[in-house]
This record gives sequence, structure tokens and C-alpha cells, in this order.
Amino acid sequence: MAIIDRVKFDGLRSRDWIVFKHPADNLVVGTQLIVGEGQAAIFVKSGRVCDLFNAGTYTLSAVNLPILQSLVNIPFGGQTPFTAEIYYLNVVSNLDLQWGTSDPIQIIDPKYYTRLRVRAFGQMGLKLSDYSLFLKELIGVLGPNDIVKFNLIIDYFKGVLVQKLKAVIADIIINQKISALEISAKLDSISETAIERIKPEFSRYGLSIVNFFIKSINFPEEDFEQINEILKNRAEFEIMGDSRYVTKRSFDVYDHAASNESGVAGAFAAGGVGLGLGTAMGYKMQNTINTEAVLDSIKCTSCGISIAGGTKFCPECGASLAPKTCQCGVKLPAGAKFCPECGKKVD
Repeated sequence: MAIIDRVKFDGLRSRDWIVFKHPADNLVVGTQLIVGEGQAAIFVKSGRVCDLFNAGTYTLSAVNLPILQSLVNIPFGGQTPFTAEIYYLNVVSNLDLQWGTSDPIQIIDPKYYTRLRVRAFGQMGLKLSDYSLFLKELIGVLGPNDIVKFNLIIDYFKGVLVQKLKAVIADIIINQKISALEISAKLDSISETAIERIKPEFSRYGLSIVNFFIKSINFPEEDFEQINEILKNRAEFEIMGDSRYVTKRSFDVYDHAASNESGVAGAFAAGGVGLGLGTAMGYKMQNTINTEAVLDSIKCTSCGISIAGGTKFCPECGASLAPKTCQCGVKLPAGAKFCPECGKKVD
């Protein structure tokens, strides 16, 4: 393998990389090492993290390779070749990492008692805090010219991230009894709680969380339709009042039952409505109908005053209001003077 006397990584145009393994592994004393701004270079020998270099230009010698010198006993009398792996690290914070819960969080809304499939989406920032600890988890996995990007790190931690977020969101909604419709006001406190729970998981690998935000917590439109129907019924209840709302719902149920192919009994059986409830609603409907019938007024055929429906005698003139029958058997309409069937005069 050719001896390399100059090591440099220009980096990528984007800043979404976190680790790059340089292909150089056969170096010489006197090799020039160039580390760019926002970078760090680490020498690794036999799986052990050795010397660290921050941004700058270095000529490799016994002065700046003390740990590596102790491992391989490099004679520095000339350009002596030696082997070592060089890893470039991106030490700049990446603040634009997107995350989301791929699987929905199944919960029962504590206010509307409907099943919801909640999802959360947000943004976070990561930064390398412990270079050696981070590299120890990657050594042996990367090959020459391999680049590790931040998105790969997010994918690696996605299981832990989603698990912690599910626990936090479910705790807020269920235990604190905050409806999913009202949870937007709690995004800041949820974010603060979530970052405290996931920090230890990232720090175990030498990563620190710079920021963490939950942008939205939402659920599918079809789940919202259930709550929308409840809100609509509640609005009717508040506007109409207790008794009128119950009466309206009674007519709605019976109207639905009448349109059901299996009839009223089948509709109640399918809806889980018991016989007692159906009977009670029947009595309530009958009373309502009777009340409306009483409120219908008629006129006396003798004096012409208005009288409540169902009255048998006029309270003004005493005339009988009962329907009459002609001798031919035909029922005569109120106020008739002659029989419309036989023409006989009505007494």
C-alpha cells in the first residue's frame, strides 16, 4: 500500500455527516494532518482510541502522537511508516433533525371517551460531546470512505425515542385528563419532560441533545369525526335544553327504527336498547302527542267560538260537539244541515 504523507478531509457540502473514516492507514512520521473548522480527527490503533486533533494543521511527530508512539514504538529518526486509522468527526451541532412517530399511540380521550390514534412530529438538535465514547460504538463497523450521517443516528435511536415519547404523551392525556383537542397548549411542557427522559439514552453514546421540540400532536380525520359528532350533539343539548333535547332524540331514534328493514324491534335490538328504555320512550312520545292534540282548537258549530280539541259540549252555548249520524248510517261532518249521502235534513 502506498505511503500517504498528507491527510485531509474537505467534508461534504451539507453538514449532515457526523463521522468519516479516512482511507489512509499507512502513514509516515512527518505526515501533514489537516483538520478543518468544525472537525476533529482521531487516531485509532487496534480498536483503541488514541490521539485527538482539533481544527488546525499538524506535522505528525513524537510531540503530537504520544499515545500512538507508546503503542507501536515508532522510531522518529526518519520518515518511518506506521499504520493507524483516522476518523474525522463533525463537532458542529446539527439543529435540523426531524423525527416522528411512525406507529400511532392508541389512547382513549379522557374527555370525549373515544379511541384516538395519536401521532407526534418534531425537531431536535444533536452534538458530539464525547468523541472517544462515540467512536468505541462504531469501530469495527465502518470501512474506508464510510460516512455516517445524523439521520442514521436518529434511525438508530428511533425505538427509544418513540417509546419515551409515547409514555410522556399518554401520561399527559390519560393521567392529567387533557383532551387530545386541547393538548396543543401543552407542547412546551411535553417537550421539556421528553428531553429529560431521552437525554440519558443519547449520552450513553457520547451524544448530547442541544434542543428538542414537539411541533404537532395530531390524529386522523376519521377519529376527529367521532369527537365532532359529540360536540354537535352537545351544542344541540345546550341550545334546546334538557326536555326538548330528549324529545328530539326520541323522535330521531324512532325515525331511524322505522327506516330499518328489521323494524322497530330489530333497530332497538341492534342498537342495544332494552325493552324498558323503549317503553319509557314510548310513553314519553305518547304524552307529547296527546299534549299536542289538546293544544289543537276547534270551533263550536252553534255559536262559533274556539274550543280546545276533545271538548264534547260548548262551554258557551252548551251545544253538543259529538259527531252526528244520519238515519242512513253516514257520519255527518260538524255543522252539516243536510246529509251528503241521502239529502235528508239534519235535526
